[in-house]
Amino acid sequence: MTSPLGTSLSAAAAEVVHRRQAYQRALEVLHTRRAAALLGGHEKARRLHSSRGQMLPRDRITALLDPGSPFLEIGQLAGADLYEGVPPGATIITGVGLVCARWCMLIVNDATVKGGTMFGMTTKRHTRAQLFAWQHRLPCITMVQSGGGFLPDLENIFPDEGQAGSIMYNQVKMSSEGIAQIALVHGPSTAGGAYIPALCDEVVIIRNQGAMFLGSPQLVFAATGEIVDIEPLGGAEMHSRVSGVTDHIADDDAHALAITRRIVEHLGEPPRQRWTRAEAEAPLHDARELGGLARVGGADGVDCREVIARLVDGSRLQEFKQLHGGTLVCGFARIEGFEVGIVAGNGELTAQAGAKGAHFIELCGQRDIPLVFLADSPGLAANDAPGQQTVGKHVAKLLNATANADVPKFTLITGSAHGAAYYALGGRSFKPNALLMWPGARASASPDAPDDEAGALNWARQLWCDMVVEPEQTRAVLAQLLDVAGRNPARPTAYGAFRM
Repeated sequence: MTSPLGTSLSAAAAEVVHRRQAYQRALEVLHTRRAAALLGGHEKARRLHSSRGQMLPRDRITALLDPGSPFLEIGQLAGADLYEGVPPGATIITGVGLVCARWCMLIVNDATVKGGTMFGMTTKRHTRAQLFAWQHRLPCITMVQSGGGFLPDLENIFPDEGQAGSIMYNQVKMSSEGIAQIALVHGPSTAGGAYIPALCDEVVIIRNQGAMFLGSPQLVFAATGEIVDIEPLGGAEMHSRVSGVTDHIADDDAHALAITRRIVEHLGEPPRQRWTRAEAEAPLHDARELGGLARVGGADGVDCREVIARLVDGSRLQEFKQLHGGTLVCGFARIEGFEVGIVAGNGELTAQAGAKGAHFIELCGQRDIPLVFLADSPGLAANDAPGQQTVGKHVAKLLNATANADVPKFTLITGSAHGAAYYALGGRSFKPNALLMWPGARASASPDAPDDEAGALNWARQLWCDMVVEPEQTRAVLAQLLDVAGRNPARPTAYGAFRM
């Protein structure tokens, strides 16, 4: 058995204390923004919502999920501080949880915020959730209560790929591939809010509460002078009896959620896990110490093995090419019982590190072993440094391997990831299954970028990362992601030409 990694960490060391203090400051900012996202709309809006007999959006999520199921939220801080009066989250909630023992993607309008209208970042978060669901073949359950597009932001909603049209395209393409699309219409839903359920496989609507129309009664009156009530225009009875757009009618939110669980029960055989999961072991070194290891801002980093020793089962890493290319650490380990290949930045990427990383990733692709990138690197070594005249050629091999290895890939930015090293270590453009950041992490084209641009909060605000995760929660989050990813069939890997 592989010997566990040791540690040279001293909790009292000045640099550890400094990093922990900086991390705590970043964590306080994160907790403030998370609290605002979890709260939703302002108190008056929430009271009005509840006074109509409706469950608050996050209560709907809790009621739908299996008891005790984790809810892994994707894009929780999207849009933070981008729109006046809109808390982090961009009027929508997206994430993965278990419904009837099956992983599902939940996409939930928050009508307590601007009536659930869609901003540019709303459509970006919605489509990101769909792409995650598509990649992992997760049923999509959309809880609809939306006033449609926020018209002043129409240029960021209507014309381009990744906006409202992509939501509809993604729905019908996933449906064509047998990935279930289910909608619950909880309240009045206009324009895009009406198209989304109309394109689903099965739709539940709530009597005297849910409604769908391309133009609301107010718009009809403004256009024609005709006064028309919600129910005949687009209510539950009309759509269930006349138009046939909806398939199930419910008495209230709780009834609609119960019907939805029954729909999920009849989606067929749940996909099985393709990897053998060993019995999980806790790391030998305390994960709570990661706060003193996390690099914040321009602080010095630590040997990445100190981080790995607090993330992997039994703190064991079967390291690959330990004596070669030391600025990239590669090796096999387990996280909560799942076998993974670790690729961890440990300084500037050299020519030797590039070749080593490409070799290791190629092995993982052959063996169907998922990859976990721990990104912490200031960039590539200078081309004129001794022995680095071929750094571009060899890091190109690493880029090739990272892009083409067709196994699940998860990227965690633990410190600072800059320039081409960010791409080589599984940056967003290289399509990892998920990209996570620690609260004090930074990423940018250059190490000189200011914190308000390179910091984790801005990356989460722009949805350049999927979530900001606290270091001590990383193992649990990665384990959930691995469990979701392992329920898809393995795919063969084909690499591009490696320049030798």
